[in-house]
Amino acid sequence: MKEIGGYIELDHYSGDMLHEGAIKLNSGRNALAYLIETKGIKKILMPGFMCDSCDDVLRKYGVEIRRYGIDLMFQPENIKLQDDEWIYIVNFYGQLSDLIINDLKNKYIRIIADYSQSYFRLPISGVDTLYSCRKYFGVPDGAILYTDKTIERELQQDVSFERMKHILGRFERKASDYYGDYTKGEEKFADIPIMKMSKLTENLLHGINYEVCKARRTNNFQYLEKRLHSINKLSLTVPEGAFMYPLYIDNGENIRKELQQRKIYIPCLWPNVVNDYGHDELENDMARNILPLPVDQRYLPEDMEYIVDTIKQLV
Repeated sequence: MKEIGGYIELDHYSGDMLHEGAIKLNSGRNALAYLIETKGIKKILMPGFMCDSCDDVLRKYGVEIRRYGIDLMFQPENIKLQDDEWIYIVNFYGQLSDLIINDLKNKYIRIIADYSQSYFRLPISGVDTLYSCRKYFGVPDGAILYTDKTIERELQQDVSFERMKHILGRFERKASDYYGDYTKGEEKFADIPIMKMSKLTENLLHGINYEVCKARRTNNFQYLEKRLHSINKLSLTVPEGAFMYPLYIDNGENIRKELQQRKIYIPCLWPNVVNDYGHDELENDMARNILPLPVDQRYLPEDMEYIVDTIKQLV
């Protein structure tokens, strides 16, 4: 029986949701698991330059893994697919254009496009494409998947309220106060099975002003590119609704530590790559010395100016 009366809960939002018509799941790695199950994937070629969060899923399903390298344009190089092998393409920092993704589709046929870093980019027709919601918005989990096959079994719906502590806590207090809760929450994703997106996450996604978010992210990236391109080893395009600004400089890992002392928190997105590759290999150097600078909807031009001025002082 429906409960009536009592205290008021979170409002139900009714705004337009980006990717409304896609399959809504509980995490990005489970979007990959969904494709493994529906497509019968047995072998996959993965970029070495990425986090190892997908490896547990691949091992769980008995998928054979090979690695490939990328160049300074974040594009695959020296690749030849084996029979029945799929290739996993990450659109790093939104730098792979629709034309490039389409060319990869025509060349390799069996591709999966990871748009976790390009949430505002629509998928290429016929390409299995996944998105991670929590990399862009203040939600505890959630993933979007575009594919032409649906899973045959009934999926349960996830429940998210217990994963909200670090998000709600940071809203009213300091990020450092809840970093421990954040890391504990990240660890739990490894054990969560494929489920439908939770009601809470989907509701929050209906309350976002996507046009404002996209514009602010684009403008912030554009500002950083204008001020920092002369010291950046990367040649970048400005993506709509950018993820982060990748500043590739010598001694980036030490500058990251200096920025942290000034309460500018710049992650090392893929510390596993530092351990997996030798010190003289490109992937190792990029993992250590690319500074992913925040450009998201929380920040205004004066925040970007402060970041740039601080980096230039340190450089």
